[in-house]
Amino acid sequence: MSSDIFAIYGASGCGRGVMPLAREKLRSRHVPLDHLVFVDDHPVSGVINGHRVLGFSDFLSIDAAQRHVVIAIADGGVRENIAQKCIRNGVGFWSVVADNVVVMDDVVLGEGCILSPFVTLTSNIRVGRHFQANINSYVEHDCFIGDFVTFAPGVKCNGNVVIEDHAYVGAGAVIKQGKVGKPLRIGKGAIVGMGAVVTRDVPAGATVVGNPARLINRK
Repeated sequence: MSSDIFAIYGASGCGRGVMPLAREKLRSRHVPLDHLVFVDDHPVSGVINGHRVLGFSDFLSIDAAQRHVVIAIADGGVRENIAQKCIRNGVGFWSVVADNVVVMDDVVLGEGCILSPFVTLTSNIRVGRHFQANINSYVEHDCFIGDFVTFAPGVKCNGNVVIEDHAYVGAGAVIKQGKVGKPLRIGKGAIVGMGAVVTRDVPAGATVVGNPARLINRK
């Protein structure tokens, strides 16, 4: 009888950082480690860190009961395109959550998320599909995070914040707490630069940098 196979989609730095977390997650479920692979659209090596690297078509050709991927690519738009390709080909999604992640009260996570070590989600939070939170990031109370949002390491998202689809928040950025009934909003596809301190709404498609964060580009 065929078994399920699991994959990290993306064999670059992000994917290699997620693989050890995925390995531990599957080991605890007694899944053989040869059932965990990398998938990459442009594989440059047959094996990375002890795991096979397959092109997508090769992944589809493996005899498996079901196929599951988690997409470890920082660009939210690329992540969405890959997710749509997986759906068209009957590939499901799984989430990778580090053992020391803290999730408190009334937190709802969408499918395909990656929560790296030392991430904290406090209370009354809604998170969309394919969210990536890198090491030492947090999301405080009463936040809404859309689909395909990316947090680089050390992001501090305080309470009453709305982050729309495809937004990217750079390493060490701080997002000021919003107000009840008037959350601070980061628009769809916005980019918050490394170390920025966001004190007001960020328009969709905008790039902001600095302390306090200022607009440097807007699509």
